[in-house]
Amino acid sequence: MDPFDDASTMEAELAEKYSLNKVIVTYSPSSDYQTIIKALGKSSADYLESIVKDGDSIGVTWGHTMSELAKNLSPKNNNQENVKVVQLKGGVTHSETNNFAREIISEFADAFHTTAESLPLPVIFDNAETSKLVLQDKHTQYIMNEGRKTNIAVYTVGTVRDDAMLFNLGYLNDKEVKTLKRDAVGDISSRFINSDGKIANQAINQRTIGIALDDLKDKEYSILIAGGEQKTNSIKAALKGGYPNVLITDETTARSLLEN
Repeated sequence: MDPFDDASTMEAELAEKYSLNKVIVTYSPSSDYQTIIKALGKSSADYLESIVKDGDSIGVTWGHTMSELAKNLSPKNNNQENVKVVQLKGGVTHSETNNFAREIISEFADAFHTTAESLPLPVIFDNAETSKLVLQDKHTQYIMNEGRKTNIAVYTVGTVRDDAMLFNLGYLNDKEVKTLKRDAVGDISSRFINSDGKIANQAINQRTIGIALDDLKDKEYSILIAGGEQKTNSIKAALKGGYPNVLITDETTARSLLEN
C-alpha cells in the first residue's frame, strides 16, 4: 500500500473514532523520539501557517515538541495582520533543565510579526494560597483572559515517566511525583490527567497557573501535537477528555491509537 494512502486512511479513521475535525499523520523515518518530534515540528508548522488568518489569536504552551514547531515557523511564510500570540501557562523555572518557554514565545511572535503576551510566572506554585493571590493580580488576569480568548491553541502532552520535563523543573517534590506516577498518565498544559482525561490531582491543579482544560474545548482550533510510544497513553487520555479537535501525530502512534 502507498504510505500516503495508508496515512490518509488512518487520518479518517482517527477523526471518526475520536470525533476530531482534522488529523494529520506524519511520516517519521525512525521510531526514535527526537526524529519523531522533528517530523512533527515540520508538519505542525506547515499546518499552522496554512490556517492562521488576519486577526487570529494563537495560544502557545512549551516543551520539546513545541520547540520543534516554533523552530519551523518562518516570518517569510506569514503576511497575516494583527495576529496575537499568548502564552497559555506559566513558564518560569529555576531548574537547569530548559523548558524552552522563552524561546518558543519569541519565535512565534517573530514568525507572525507581532509581540507576544507572556505569563512570567512559575507554572506550578508551592501552595494553592500563593497561586490564588497571584491570580488576583490585574496583569495576570489580563493575560489569562487573553489566553481564554485565543481562537487557536497549540499544545502537546507530557508523560509521567522519570524523564518527564515537569518532573525535572523543580516544581514538584518526590512525594508528589510518586503520587502522580500512580494516579496520572500525563499532562496537558501542565495539568495532570488520568486515563479518562480527568484531572488526576486537584491539589496540584489548584496550584497550577495556566489555561483550564475545559477552555481548550471551545477553540476554533484546539491542536494537539504529540507522538512517540511514550506519549501514546497521554494522547489517548487527552482524546478521551475531548480537549483537542485537531491531532497531529506520527504513523506508529496513529496505529496504536486505532488499535486500542
